[in-house]
Amino acid sequence: MKINLYAGDLPDNLNLGNIVAIDSETMGLNPKRDKLCLVQVSKGDNICHLIKINLTKTKPTNLIKLLKNKKIQKIFHYARFDVAVFKYNFKININNIYCTKIASKLVRTYTDKHGYKDLCKELLNKNISKVEQSSDWGGELTKDQQKYAATDVLYLHKIKKKLDTMLVRENRDKLAKACFDFIEHRTDLDINGWIDQDIFKH
Repeated sequence: MKINLYAGDLPDNLNLGNIVAIDSETMGLNPKRDKLCLVQVSKGDNICHLIKINLTKTKPTNLIKLLKNKKIQKIFHYARFDVAVFKYNFKININNIYCTKIASKLVRTYTDKHGYKDLCKELLNKNISKVEQSSDWGGELTKDQQKYAATDVLYLHKIKKKLDTMLVRENRDKLAKACFDFIEHRTDLDINGWIDQDIFKH
């Protein structure tokens, strides 16, 4: 795995293709309260690009352009959180989303383990560490933090491929697509105060 770390934005000439794995690190789990610190992207080529975010100094124009591009599919694990963070901080809408957590819940109904670490282990036989998950992302990044952050996008393309096969096998690919498309609206609900409520319940 190769890691490229950038301050403020992606470089102008970086071509990440039409399917990009994306993740983010924040100071907490509340998009309105907790600062966005880092964004990780990869095209699935064993190279991970880390963008240290500082919105008081630099607007990540190239990153925002990538996120807004409807022709580029964005793979997330638990897209609901990352999309809400980007929507709140960058004031943008994101389409063409794929969420490996949703896909896993639709086809891996034999388990309640749908974390990224669980998917890496079962589908790819890869053991990853989540030790740095709850660390301070607001300062200078350690080598361990950089490796952790990069690993979170390293395997998403391969996981997606495995889950896609299972979705088709179980005839749930269209249902998955509908769920992915709804993330746009689910994140609007989250940001506007319905994060802990299921409005579809009786």
